[in-house]
Amino acid sequence: MCLGIPGQVVEIVDAGQHLAKVDVSGLRRVISVRLVADQSLGAGDWVLVHVGFAMAKIDETEARLTLAAMEKLGQAYLDEIEAFDSSAIA
Repeated sequence: MCLGIPGQVVEIVDAGQHLAKVDVSGLRRVISVRLVADQSLGAGDWVLVHVGFAMAKIDETEARLTLAAMEKLGQAYLDEIEAFDSSAIA
């Protein structure tokens, strides 16, 4: 199962290439934020991450509620965290 998971933007690493470092449950990865480039992202903002792309900008309340609900999914949540942990943009 592939889910979207909330991540918090830590920094914009390359604005020209639309790349940002996000933190998802303590794991940090560089992802593409090109799909939400028109929403002026910055450090501290929350995004919904799926397969290395920010799909939507979300507010902190929605992010925290979604993370709490996902944690209750058990293995599906752990699988998503594992997939995020093994992903990288080259």
